[in-house]
Amino acid sequence: MLSKLVTRQVFNHGLRLTKRAASTAAQQKLVGDRNPQVNYRKLFINNEFVDAIAGNVFEVLNPATGDVIAEVADASEKDVDKAVKACKDAFRLGSEWRRMDPAARGDLLYKLADLFERDRAYLAALETVNNGKPFKDSYNIDIPHCIAVLRYYAGWPDKMNGKVLPISGDFFAYTRREPVGIVGQIIPWNFPLILLCWKIGPSVATGCTTVVKLDEHTPLTGLYVGKLIQEAGFPPGVINILSGDGPHCGASIVKHPDVNKIAFTGSTQVGKIIGGEAAKMVKRTTLELGGKSPNIVFADCNLDTAVEMSHFALFFNQGQCCCAGSRTYVEEKIYDEFVQRSVERAKRRKVGDPFDENTEQGPQISHEQMDKILDLIESGRRAGAKLLVGGQREGDKGFFVQPTVFSDVRDNHRIAREEIFGPVMQILKFKTIDEVIERANDTEYGLAASVFTNDLDKGIVVSNGLRAGSVWVNTYDNFDPVAPFGGFKQSGLGREKSEYSLDSYTEAKCVTMKISQRNS
Repeated sequence: MLSKLVTRQVFNHGLRLTKRAASTAAQQKLVGDRNPQVNYRKLFINNEFVDAIAGNVFEVLNPATGDVIAEVADASEKDVDKAVKACKDAFRLGSEWRRMDPAARGDLLYKLADLFERDRAYLAALETVNNGKPFKDSYNIDIPHCIAVLRYYAGWPDKMNGKVLPISGDFFAYTRREPVGIVGQIIPWNFPLILLCWKIGPSVATGCTTVVKLDEHTPLTGLYVGKLIQEAGFPPGVINILSGDGPHCGASIVKHPDVNKIAFTGSTQVGKIIGGEAAKMVKRTTLELGGKSPNIVFADCNLDTAVEMSHFALFFNQGQCCCAGSRTYVEEKIYDEFVQRSVERAKRRKVGDPFDENTEQGPQISHEQMDKILDLIESGRRAGAKLLVGGQREGDKGFFVQPTVFSDVRDNHRIAREEIFGPVMQILKFKTIDEVIERANDTEYGLAASVFTNDLDKGIVVSNGLRAGSVWVNTYDNFDPVAPFGGFKQSGLGREKSEYSLDSYTEAKCVTMKISQRNS
C-alpha cells in the first residue's frame, strides 16, 4: 500500500544504491560518495568532525547481508568530556546561543527540516542500508515524520511563556521558563533518525545544549545529520553527536557532573540502570522504555480493518517497535476467523531485500537480536502455544526472521510476558470487557494499547481502563508531533513529542520583587 506513494525517480535512486551496496567496498563507497565532507570515522563536536581521542573505531554492518559497511569512531570518556565542554561553552551566559532570540532558534530548526527534505532520498537510503528497514518505509514514513517533528518544535521557542503571579503584599512576582542546561540524549537503533529528532527538537526549542550518543548499530544517519547541523548554521557546541557503545560512551554521559538532564530511549533493563545513576546526582530524567502492548479486538469491529491494522501493529518495522501491539486479545465470537485471516495475511507478507519495491519486511538489526527472537519462538512452542506460520530464520544471509503467528497463547507464556521485539504475533482469546481490561493491565509495562470496536461507548470505557500512555481506537501507531508519547509503570518516565515534552527541558524560575510604597 505504501509503495504506491513512492515516486519512480526516488525508488530508482534506491535501487541504484542497492546495487552499489552489493559488496563491502561498494557499501563503503555509498557511505562516502554522496557527501565526501562527512567522514564517518569521526565524531561531531563543536560543529566540527574530529577524530576520537584514543583513535579507536568499530565496524557497522548491513543487517540485510551481514557485511561491514563502515568503520565508525568509538567515543571514550575523554571524548564525552570534550563534547560536554563544548556544550558548556555554548551555554555560558552571554554566548551566541544564550543571546539568540527565541524565534531565531526556531529558524534553525526550520532550516534543518528543509535540509532533511532536500536530502530525503539519501537519508532514507542510508537509514535502510544501516538499519535494514524497507526503503519505502524510510522514505515515506521516517523522513517525513522527522521533518514534521522539527517543524513542530520550530514553532515553540517564542511561545513558552511565564506567568505574572498575584501574590500577597507589595510584591511583583513572575515566572520564567529557562532551559535546564546541558542534556545527554541516548538514541536506540530501531528508529535512529526519528528518535534523534524527537530529542534534539525540544532541546533546541528550549535553548538547551546537547550531547547525543548514537546507537552503535546505527550511527550513520545521525553522523550525517551533523553535516546538516553545520549547514543550517547552528552555533558551535549546541548539538554534539557521538558514536560509541553504552558501557563507555553512554555511561560517561549519564555520570558526567556537568550534564543536567538525561533523555534515554531503549530497554527497560538499561533504563533502570540509567535512572539509578541519574538519581544519584539528582538529574532530570526522561525514559522511554519497553512495552508489551495489548491490542484488543471486539466482535463488533470492522474485521477487515482490525485484521490489517493488527498485522501492522505487530509487524511494522520488523516488529522492532517498543509500542508494538504484541498481545492481540480477540473476542471469542470472532477468534477463529480472526486467527485464520491473520495467518493468511502473514503468509502474504514479503520478506527480503529492503530496497525491493514489494518488500514489507527487512532483517532484524543483528544476529544477536535474531537469535533472541528465535529463542522466544521456541519457548512459545514448548509452552503449548500453537505455531501456525513462520517460526524460523528466513534464508541464510542477513538477519531475517519469518513472519510468525501463534494462537492458543496463555497470559503466563513467556511470549505473552516478555518483549520479543520481532515479527511474532501472539493471539489470545477473551470473553468480557472487564476480563480483557484486567488481563491487558496485568503486565509490568504500560506504553501503548489499542481497541478495535464500532461501539463508541465501549471504546471510551476500555481506553479509560487501560494503564497505558497511548491508546489508539480503530487505528495504530498514529504519531503526530502534537500527540505525546510515553509510558506508565516500567515503560518509562516523562513524555516525548508535543508540548508535554518541553516541561522536562525547562526549569521554572520565580522572580519576586518588593514594590516600594509611595504616597499618592
